[in-house]
Parts: sequence; structure tokens; C-alpha cells
Amino acid sequence: MADAKAQKRQKFESVYPILRDELLAYLKHENMPQDAIDWFRRNLDYNVPGGKLNRGMSVVDSVEILKGRTLSDDEYFKAALLGWCIELLQAFFLVSDDMMDQSVTRRGQPCWYKVEGVNYIAINDSFMLEGSIYYLLKKHFRSEPYYVHLLELFHDTTFQTEIGQLIDLITAPEDHVDLSKFSLAKHQKIVIYKTAYYSFYLPVALAMYMCGIPHTPTNDPYALAQSILIPLGEYFQVQDDFLDFAATPEVLGKVGTDIIDNKCSWCINTALALASPAQRKVLDENYGRKDPAAEARVKALYEELGIREKYAQYEEDAYRRIMSLIETIPEQPAQAKEGEVSLKREVFKAFLDKIYKRQK
Repeated sequence: MADAKAQKRQKFESVYPILRDELLAYLKHENMPQDAIDWFRRNLDYNVPGGKLNRGMSVVDSVEILKGRTLSDDEYFKAALLGWCIELLQAFFLVSDDMMDQSVTRRGQPCWYKVEGVNYIAINDSFMLEGSIYYLLKKHFRSEPYYVHLLELFHDTTFQTEIGQLIDLITAPEDHVDLSKFSLAKHQKIVIYKTAYYSFYLPVALAMYMCGIPHTPTNDPYALAQSILIPLGEYFQVQDDFLDFAATPEVLGKVGTDIIDNKCSWCINTALALASPAQRKVLDENYGRKDPAAEARVKALYEELGIREKYAQYEEDAYRRIMSLIETIPEQPAQAKEGEVSLKREVFKAFLDKIYKRQK
């Protein structure tokens, strides 16, 4: 199983150098100086391929499920290219996000702006990562009937994510703690806009357009997909917030920092909704402080308020709710036309199975 997963990742990774070289060839063709080409190459290699690649690989998985067969080489390349466009989008977000948060490390190495000699050039580098998406889409999909849909999807999702980032930044600045700005409703807004659209809806919608799934005023499978994937993305982020508090660093692979970083997380918002005036005072005095003793006091209060039990209940409710949404997708018509593709429950079940009860 692990071996098959590694092979899948390896195959997906093998497409990256082709796309990187196409982007570099564009700069060469435009007679850009060699030091600019070298810089761009380093920016791409440092920031794009190093993550978990879940979002990008989800495009390939979704196309395979929708088509119900092994993809041809050309189909695989196109699906993987769309996946790498999401990874470029992710890199654009992370490079800029790390500067906004003044983060120090990312994926076990210094954040890009922290690399010697980079500093504020990273702002322009993030723009170039974003611009790369549209160069590749134009080069490979310009003649496809769904080309405009791809462009709109990337533009809309980028804007949605940036709106989510804005709400997050003004609600929970790291250097100014004001828990009166927090609420579960605000948390939900941040999560949906900052994470769910680009991490969950985008990969599946790209796969759907590539497979030619039509939408009409009376039948919109894209709206149906969104109605399932946004709650799924919300559940994923709540789970992430909970693991930051509850999972051990050995299992999580990192030390949770949401409490000391003043994050508007599900845990603090749930605690605020449950806290007595005395408990609220403890949260006000200790949350978001760069002090291990203050962090320990918040964690002890989370235990006292039963955050673990509340999360276990949330997880079961979310799973049941999402499963019932998936079951609203019609079963496959027996007489589907040759080559016609329609929405399949397995696309969503595959996502849910990856997330449910995960430990890291």
C-alpha cells in the first residue's frame, strides 16, 4: 500500500521538471538575463515541489475516478499539470503568508524570504509563482472548450482565499490579542474562504471540467460538488486545529503553536463558547502569549472544558452530515452514453476516507 502511494507520488513528481523547464524556456525565449532565469529556477524548486502534494494529486485521483479507467499518457499529463497549477497557487500563498506572519521555517527549511539574499524580493517571487499558473494553462489548454472555466476557477479561488486571509489577519493578529473578535461563526468564515475552496473544491472542479462534465440551469453538478466539498474542507480544518492542540509532536511531526500564535482556531472558539466568567478570564490573560506557562494554562483549561469530547462529537456529526450529502448524488445511470462522464460518489468518499479519524 505504502509502496503504491510512493509510486503515485513519484509519477506525479516526474511531471514537475517538465513544467519548470517550460517556464524557464519562456524567460530564455524573451532573452531574459541568465541571473534572472537562475533566480526563477531557484524560486520554483525551493517553493513548489516540497510539500505533501495532496491537493495536486487529488486532481489526478479525481479524473481517474470520474473516467473510471486508467488514464492515457496525455490525459495523465494534463491532469497532473492542473494539479501542479494548484501546487503553484499553494506556493504563491505560502511565500507571501510566511512574510505576513513573519514565520521562520516552512517544510523543515527557512522560509523563502529568510533565505540569504532574498528578503523582500520574495514578494515579487510570489507574484511570479502565481503568473506561472496562467502561462501553463494558456500553453496547454488554450484550445480546450473549458479553458475559460479553468481561468475563472483559478481567479475566483485565489480571490476567495485572499478574502479568508484578510479576515484571519484582522481577527487574530499575532501581536495583539483580543478574544472578543473571535467566534465560531468567524472561524467558520475564515476556514471556508482561506482553506476549503482551494484545498477541496478546486481540485475536484478542475477534474470535472477536464472530464467534460456539463452544467445546465436545471442541473449543476458543480454546485452540488461545492455543497459537499466546502463542509468537507471545514471539517478538515477543524480537525487540523484540534490536532495542533491534542496530538503529540512525535505523531504530528511538528510542535503545535496555535495557542501561542493567537490563532483563531476551533479549540479557542469552542472554549470561549463554553467558558464561565472565571474561565474566560484565564483565556484572556493567557491566550496568544509567548510563554510556555501561559500556554500550559490554556491547555489545562481546554481539558477542563472537555474539548477532546466536544471534538469527538463534532467529528461524528461532521462525518454523518457529509456522508448524507454524498448520498444526494444520483447513482450512475445504467444507460450512460459512450464516453459520457457524470459525477460519482467515490470522488467525495475518497476525500472523506483520507480525513476521517486521521492522527496527523
